[in-house]
Formats: sequence, structure tokens, C-alpha cells
Amino acid sequence: MKLKIETRNKIRHFLLGKKLTEGFIGKLFLYGLLTIIGFVYLFPLIQMFTYSIKDLEDLVNPVVQWIPTKIYLTNYKISFIVLDYWKTLLFSLTVTLIPALLQTVTTSVAGYALAKFKMRFKSVLFILILMTYLVPSQIYMIPKYVLFNQIGILRTAWSIILPATFGQGLSSAIFILIFYQFFRMQPKVLDESAEIDGANPLQIFAKIGVPLALPAYLTAFLFSFVWYWNETYISSLFLGTDLYTLQLKLLNFSSQFNIAQGIGDTLINESIRYAATILIILPVLIVYIVMQKWFVEGIDRTGVTGE
Repeated sequence: MKLKIETRNKIRHFLLGKKLTEGFIGKLFLYGLLTIIGFVYLFPLIQMFTYSIKDLEDLVNPVVQWIPTKIYLTNYKISFIVLDYWKTLLFSLTVTLIPALLQTVTTSVAGYALAKFKMRFKSVLFILILMTYLVPSQIYMIPKYVLFNQIGILRTAWSIILPATFGQGLSSAIFILIFYQFFRMQPKVLDESAEIDGANPLQIFAKIGVPLALPAYLTAFLFSFVWYWNETYISSLFLGTDLYTLQLKLLNFSSQFNIAQGIGDTLINESIRYAATILIILPVLIVYIVMQKWFVEGIDRTGVTGE
């Protein structure tokens, strides 16, 4: 009888565990759920890549689904030509990397000031900053357009870079909130010790605040980089029709394809579109793969998910 009870307890412990996620059933459910979620995210990328290496015969053949009869890389060659890839990539990085860096720096300074210094109406100022995130960008695009036209930076990269320099980039309020939260969590005794040693506020910020907030800097930079990279509305409005980012090239891919040189009599098809899309998302994937470890750590420590 005792042996049966022990056996029953072992089976129950194996199936259920002390916690729901420790038992076999809990793990099976958890890994199954993660597999489904991962498949939902990976399925479009797998399908996109499969279609991008198909030739026209495989594309119109209903029998060929996931595995092409041959690897056809000409789609990527054509996409390179249509996108004018290297030149467009360089300009895309100019209006993505530079604003992301500048926005990270300016929002960190603003977040540090709100977290560390006492000032009148600080709560009101903080609320006003957060409210700028709630206002739709379409409301103030026309005044911005008129202002940039008057100061002569419209249809130049400066129309994207200059706002980021003064903390008016994409979703700057979110980054100020991230830095505010991170700097507020830093122990005050470190600042007080530095003050006793004769450090001024700028030195405290540079030598204590910034090193301890590196995860927040990395998180803000990566989010800013991705948002600037995927932006098409502001870019199309301020850059006009003479300057193109990779995203704008993809947005107008059909018209760009018709005027491209060096593609012969090739007709546009879905395989070429998918190849162009992969070439555009490739830089972001590379950045994320390289910085994944620090990115996850930054999200965990800054609480950017809203926890």
C-alpha cells in the first residue's frame, strides 16, 4: 500500500510538479505555446525567403510550394539594381543611425535631469512630455513642414537629423521615460559620494550615471534605430521625391522597377519583391543578432515592456 502511494506521488510529481511549469504537462503546454508563437513569427520570413529564390517557372507552378526545384539568385541581383542598394543603404543609415544616436543622447540628458534634479513644476513638465507621445504626429506635421521649408532644410537629411538633435525625434517621450525610470533607480549615495569628492553634476552624469545606464542606452538606441529604419510617412513628407530610403524604394518598388537600368526585359513578380524585402530587413536583422544579448538585458533592466 505504501509502495502504491509513493508511486502515485512520483507520477503526480512528474506530471504536475511543485509548480505548474515544472511538471511534464506544464512544460509540454509551455513549449507547445512557445513553438506556436515562434512559428507565427518565423512563417512569414521562411515563406518570404522561399519565394525569393524561385524562378518564374517555380512561382507559377502550383506543385512547388516550399522547396524550389533550383536556387534562383537572379531575383536578388535584380533587386540590387532596382533599389540601387549600396547608395540607398548609405543614405538610409544616414537618416537612421545618426538620428538614433542623437536622440538617445538628448533623451538621456532630459531623463537624467528629471530624475536627479529638483525643479519647480517638474511633475507638470513630465506630464506634458508624456502627452506629446499621445498626440498624433499628423497634427503637427504641417507646421513642421512649413518651418523646415522656411529654414531651408526641407528635402535634405537635416529634416530628419535636426529634430532628433533637440529631442524631437520619433517617440522621444518614451525614451525620456525609460531613462527617467533607470536613473531614478540608481542609488543616491553614489551621487552624494561623488559630490563629497568634488565632482560637479556633469561629471557625476558622465562618470556614474552613464556607465550604470548602459543597458538603457542600448535599449533606447535599438528601438530608435528600428523605428527610424521602418519610418516612411515622415521620410516621404520631408525628403520629397529626390531622396529615397530603402523603405521608400520598397514602397514605390513598381515605379522604381520600371525606370531601373540594367534589368533587360525582366518583368516584375512576387519573387523579386520578396528578394527586395529581405535585402531591406537584412541590416536590422544583423544589428539585432549581434546585439541580442545586451538588448534582452536592457529590456529586462529598464522595464520597457510596461512592467
